[in-house]
Amino acid sequence: MTDRVVDHKHGGRVSTVRNGPLVGLIVQFVLLAGLAGTVGLGVVGWLAGLAYAGVLCGLLRRGLRAAGADRLGPADRVTLARALLVGGVLALVVDGGPAPVAVLVPLTAVALALDAVDGQVARRTGTVSALGARFDMEVDSFLLLVLSVHLAPSIGVWVLVIGGMRYAFVAASWPLPWMGGTLPPRFWRKVVAAAQGVVLAVAASGLLPPAATAALVAGALALLVESFGRDVTWLWRHRPAAPAVRPVPAVELVPAAAAPPTATALPALSGRPAATAPPAPPVPPAVRIVAHQPA
Repeated sequence: MTDRVVDHKHGGRVSTVRNGPLVGLIVQFVLLAGLAGTVGLGVVGWLAGLAYAGVLCGLLRRGLRAAGADRLGPADRVTLARALLVGGVLALVVDGGPAPVAVLVPLTAVALALDAVDGQVARRTGTVSALGARFDMEVDSFLLLVLSVHLAPSIGVWVLVIGGMRYAFVAASWPLPWMGGTLPPRFWRKVVAAAQGVVLAVAASGLLPPAATAALVAGALALLVESFGRDVTWLWRHRPAAPAVRPVPAVELVPAAAAPPTATALPALSGRPAATAPPAPPVPPAVRIVAHQPA
């Protein structure tokens, strides 16, 4: 999904801009227009949706350049479709007033269902990449954050922990570099992550009584805390060892031997007064370097 690099008659080469993210921006606009024409979308929803799409496409373009990729892979296109649906969910949530459940929940459900598709597409087409995995993870995390914000007024602010857990984990890796290590693959981590989206979608549908909804979300949060706690414990146990501290040499002064007299009287000659020899220079104390072990 990129333009080609074309040769001109005069020998010049023009590297064109990748248009995959640009197509995504256009599709996002069409989706927002569809929402505005059906359920209604205010200025806030429009601004949030377009700002999200602009940041998304800009970061995706930057990621493609950093990875040296010339186009989106098949699985990346599926993930991009999921990301655009999340943009629609964001616009509905922040637009003000109660979000239309009849539109919000289907958009969320399709985005969650496609999460099981992009990974399979990547494996079957042999296009698994670090960029695709990161793209997929960021879309999942942002969807959880948006749904948590949507449910916070009805369930409680504590539900924001589900949406903010992954971002808190990343922020903690700045002062604690060992938390930025590479985790081994773990199937349970994927199960817990998928369960969060399903539970939040069910909670947003309003099908369950409030007490049952709160209990269901609390159970999902407990699973998420356990999963993140297990990852943090693994990273702590496998953190890089601290470099060994070398002994610091210390200087110890050792008194020198007794110095000779500072002046010596010379015998008088020819009746002249006795002369005095110039004083000897002082003898500096001996220096001994002692290696002290660290406390």
